[in-house]
Amino acid sequence: MKTLRTLITGVLVASLTLTGCGTIGRTGVGAGIGVAAGAAAGAGIGAAAGNTAVGTAIGAVVGGVAGILIGRHMDKQKQELEEILPEDTSIEIVNEGQAIKVTLESGILFATNSTAIGENAKTSLRSFAANMNQNPNTNIEIIGHTDITGTVEYNQGLSERRARSVRDFMLLEGVDINRMTTLGKGIHEPVADNNTIEGRLQNRRVEIFILPNEKMIEEAQREAETSK
Repeated sequence: MKTLRTLITGVLVASLTLTGCGTIGRTGVGAGIGVAAGAAAGAGIGAAAGNTAVGTAIGAVVGGVAGILIGRHMDKQKQELEEILPEDTSIEIVNEGQAIKVTLESGILFATNSTAIGENAKTSLRSFAANMNQNPNTNIEIIGHTDITGTVEYNQGLSERRARSVRDFMLLEGVDINRMTTLGKGIHEPVADNNTIEGRLQNRRVEIFILPNEKMIEEAQREAETSK
């Protein structure tokens, strides 16, 4: 993962969000492809999704033909995920066609103040892990979020532990640990109003971002060069 960041400074390819709560119907967003060479660095998932509080700013999209090729891979993976994840899962293409955002019904991940993954969530995570194993040219960043109930310090720790819990489960399902990193955001990136029960449910979530590894980027760049 460290080598990947050195090569592309966190080029964003996909995001997979497993929310802590909330029910959102399945939605597909049309894939726009980033064709401008050298798209501006720092384009974040939040801006791409139309909500600057969503996720974390991982990096720029890949420009030019290479970006189109990566986008096509993500379109294919989105279709695969739609076939194996629950019907109430929202799956969207964002970030100029190079990102996937998947939102699972929040209540199936964790009980209140718990880092233990629920039994229903395990089924969905197993399916997701199987898909990741079938798409080995990607790496994963897992980010935990909480609502504002409790202290800032407690929520920060809880978000970190939940992200690690998801990583550890994925590891048991055969996903290489070298493909995964974890991060906790605590209360700091809400996606809904913390003054309402429904909003707090949506804010308790774990987001998984899928990024290209060196091989995917290099292969896309080589193919782009030969197509000139």
